[in-house]
Parts: sequence; C-alpha cells; structure tokens
Amino acid sequence: MRVALFTDTFVPEINGVARTLKRLTDFFEKKNIEYKVFAPEIPDYPFFHSRIHRLSSFRFFLYPECRVAVPNVLQMKAELQAFQPHLIHVATPFNIGLCGLHYAKKMQVPLVGSYHTNFDHYLRYYDLQFLSNFFWRYMHWFHRSMQKIFVPSQDTIEQLKRRGFTNLHLWPRGVDCSLFHPYYHQREVREKYNIDEKYLLVYVGRIAVEKDVQLLPEIAKRLPESLRDHVHWLVVGDGPLKEEMQQRAPERMTFVGYLQGSDLAKVYAAADLFVFPSATETFGNVVLESLASGTAVIGANSGGVKSIMQHGAFGYLCEPGAIDEFAAAIVRFLSNDTQRKQMELAGRAYALTQNWEVIFENLISEYEKVWRHHAERLHA
Repeated sequence: MRVALFTDTFVPEINGVARTLKRLTDFFEKKNIEYKVFAPEIPDYPFFHSRIHRLSSFRFFLYPECRVAVPNVLQMKAELQAFQPHLIHVATPFNIGLCGLHYAKKMQVPLVGSYHTNFDHYLRYYDLQFLSNFFWRYMHWFHRSMQKIFVPSQDTIEQLKRRGFTNLHLWPRGVDCSLFHPYYHQREVREKYNIDEKYLLVYVGRIAVEKDVQLLPEIAKRLPESLRDHVHWLVVGDGPLKEEMQQRAPERMTFVGYLQGSDLAKVYAAADLFVFPSATETFGNVVLESLASGTAVIGANSGGVKSIMQHGAFGYLCEPGAIDEFAAAIVRFLSNDTQRKQMELAGRAYALTQNWEVIFENLISEYEKVWRHHAERLHA
C-alpha cells in the first residue's frame, strides 16, 4: 500500500497532531508501507527526508507557532503522479488538506480524513463565534467526499454525530510507556528547577486562552493558605499567553518552556499531580502521558479528557472553568495518601493497555477496507 498524507502541521512543530502523524509515519517505515507526506516548510529546519515534501509557508496570525502553506500545485501534482498513491489521508482542513481533497478527486484515489481539533470551540475564545455557522458548513463540505473520518475519542464522535457527520470511526491515541513511566529519579527535576516545596503540580500544553491555562494562577490562589506555601507549580509549554501569565503568576509557579522526550517524561514522573483545565480537547495526549508516568490527573469534564479519565479512579474531573472545584479537588487529592497511591497505580495500569502498535494496526486495517472497496467499485 502507498499512502499520501496531507497535513498543515508536522514535526518539528510541537503539538498533538504533528506528534501523532510522526508516530504514524514511523509505523509506516517499520511495516514497510510506502508513504509521502505533504507538509509546511519550517524555516531554519534543514532536515531532509525523501518521503516528506515541504511547501513554502508563513506564520498563522492566531497561532504564531503554526504555519500556513503556499502550495506549488504543479510540483505537488508531479510528486503525486510519480508516487501513485493507493489512498490519500487528509489530516487538516486548511491549504494542504484542500490540495489532498482536490487530488483525490482528480486522480480518483480513495480518500480518508482525520479530525483532530475542535476549532469551533476555539472561535468562542477568540470572539469569533459569528463564524461558527460558516465553519460547520465548510467542514461538512470538506469531509463529505471522504470514505471514512477518523476521530480520536468517543466524545468527539458524539459531538460530530450531533452535527450530522457520518462515516465516523474511532482512531484513539496511544502512549509510549517505555518513555513515560514513574521510575525516573524525581530529585533530578526538583534540583534542576530549585523546588523545595512538598508538592509539585504540573501543567503541560500550549499556553493559550483556548487551553484555559489562564485559570492556573487563580486555582493556585484559591488553595488554602496552609497548603499554598507547600505547593510548587511547573508550567511546561509556550504560547501567546506566556508573558502575561508570568506577570500575574504566584511566586511558586515556574514556566519552563517546551520540553520533549525524557526531559518531559521526567517532569511528569516527578509531579505529585497533573492539573489540566482545558475543555477543548478532542483527545488529550498529555493526560495519557501523565497517567503512564504514574501521576494522577485533575482535568476538565469535557471533550476527549473525559473519554480517557474515570472520575475517582485516575484522578478527578471538574466542571470546565470551575476554579473553586479544581482547588477543592487538589486539596482532596493531596490530603489522602492512600487514595492517591491507588489512583497513580490505576492510571499507569490503564496507560499500559493503550498500545500504539495495536492502534496503528487497526488504522491500517481500515485503510485496506477503503482501498478494497474502491477497487471493487472500479471493477464492478
């Protein structure tokens, strides 16, 4: 099988979509599946790969870390004609995704897509709600010719069904439990960031309004004074709110920027609790990484996070935006060592069942069904 993947984000960009697609192409290589990726060019990133076709791009005004591609349609067409894909997978609904849609129709190649981001939810955070009806009309038009739409969580499937989407198939996310585990030396992180407080609470993700990360300083301030002085916060990530948050953050909240690989895994493992207030996730990769690291989670009872979490089993779910509820959950968790240990063990056990290999094997099986069905229709 030869798969052409069209995406408006790919490594070295740091986000859940880019990381998932990189894992998918790694799996392709492991299984000797031929592939070609069409993705934005990243300035000052000299890495060359014959299977990745980079397109000129510029920064997106809402997301300076993300790129908007300027496709060279003639060059893309030549690449595709030379590659002769059996299937096209479109991962994003923007410029490069539109090219994948166009060429699938033009070349009569079976087409699948994947839904990764709740952009409609983001519109509310940026005061662009008036675009919501237009957005959903566009998304219906964009996906209507796809044989299958892969969605990361059951909650997101239900949301899309209510919007009238069909051909939805679950494509969950896994976690690398050999990287994310609880067995790192926890003193290393505490010494690196000069943390002497008894408890370490961690957030990992984009520092942007749609992640509700601006709630963290308020949650920290609502903790009882008797606990507040014994808690240190590490905020991992970057984004447009970082400077503003640093200015109004409490004394014991440290911003460390982006971390990857073992540096990130060590922070998860050193944490006593992972606090994730985002209500806009289609899945929540960082939640699963935290559980794999033996760290329980307090998250928003919304979207993909509630599809991963079991309230009271791996941590607690709170109503989105409920600052006092988040603070109360932190107090409840840190005050019961026995329950805390049970949650940490249960979260790790659950994460061990979320195997990337099985997840990707199931995806390839769905690819093959689409490919075979397309071939049967052509020869009917």
